[in-house]
Amino acid sequence: MGELIAISMNSTALPDVAQANLDVFSATLQDIAATDRNLLVVTSDSRGSGKLVPFGQKYPKQLIEIGIAEQNLVGVAAGLASTGKNVFAVSPACFLTARSFEQIKTDVCYSSNPVRLIGISAGVSYGALGSTHHSLHDFAALRAVHNLTIVAPADNFETEQAIRLAARLDTPVYIRFGKKPMPLLSDENREFTFGKGRIIAEGDALVLVATGETAYPALLAARQLETTHGIRATVISMHTIKPLDYDLLATVAAKGCPIVTVEEHSVYGGLGEACASFMMMNGFRNPFKIMGIPDEYTVTGSQIEIFNHYGLSEDGIAAQALALLN
Repeated sequence: MGELIAISMNSTALPDVAQANLDVFSATLQDIAATDRNLLVVTSDSRGSGKLVPFGQKYPKQLIEIGIAEQNLVGVAAGLASTGKNVFAVSPACFLTARSFEQIKTDVCYSSNPVRLIGISAGVSYGALGSTHHSLHDFAALRAVHNLTIVAPADNFETEQAIRLAARLDTPVYIRFGKKPMPLLSDENREFTFGKGRIIAEGDALVLVATGETAYPALLAARQLETTHGIRATVISMHTIKPLDYDLLATVAAKGCPIVTVEEHSVYGGLGEACASFMMMNGFRNPFKIMGIPDEYTVTGSQIEIFNHYGLSEDGIAAQALALLN
């Protein structure tokens, strides 16, 4: 895998109020395209849901519409990338990573074409549309593919940094986004690097490791635990699923305190199992809990309703943390 790039900056593009990460994604792409005419966005009839209408209006010659044909989308994106184009392929995560898995594996990763695969409305963002539109498999499937960085930004800051880094990366990357507005997690930790987790709160009794849109309820749960029980937790936004930040995980695990992982993904094959595998193979025996979507027919509802049902809410995470501590 090519060298990973670090960015540390106080961006002027970030909004004063929380926006959906997809809105920040779109604004950042427009900013990059202003000086990079090589940048192309390829979509599968997704310019509306991908917040790309303003991009298409501003740079109509840099947006390519494939239609609802995700396998073609990835093949075209790989071909364009092979000619030196800076390509972002945008499609709903549930279809991009399932229908196009063969093309991602062969045309993008094995052929080392640096396509930026953008999975939109990920996890249970399309919750009301049912299981066909949930992407609870993408981490598990793509972690097994060589030569692919996998990222789930938690807030607007991480989103902008991830897109700017991806635009400069010379290897493939998959970035997944949800739909709802995401508050900034921290004003202090303003460094972002693929493969390096971001500590957004520090404590000595417990560690909460979350990714994507579950990082905010994890942070709220930590605040609740401190206010209600005097329990101070370290909270990590593990925005990069692959390569995982093993150094940070080893550092917090060495303290011996319980660890809870939280993800908007199946409990199989995602962040939790990646962390558990590393810890087991390296001799750590911390009390450990994986929080995610269980192996069952997922309930239908809004993202918030589904989070509440499976305990991925502030109260649910706090309750699981207390149970593990006890």
